[in-house]
Amino acid sequence: MVKTTLRINGMSCMHCVMHVKKALGSIDGVKNLEVSVGNATIESEKPLDEKALREAVAEAGYEVVSVG
Repeated sequence: MVKTTLRINGMSCMHCVMHVKKALGSIDGVKNLEVSVGNATIESEKPLDEKALREAVAEAGYEVVSVG
């Protein structure tokens, strides 16, 4: 499994967490997903496209500040 960690700006509550979790969960290849205020940890079988991750979070109304 490949683990990807995102740092996300603009999240402040559980409602934010649910929006980001739904957005990231819709990306093909995501197997396990943990989201908390300001962070997301994604497990996938292969590396995920960083642009797709950033776009999904942006569409949910937030900003990815780092991907690791």
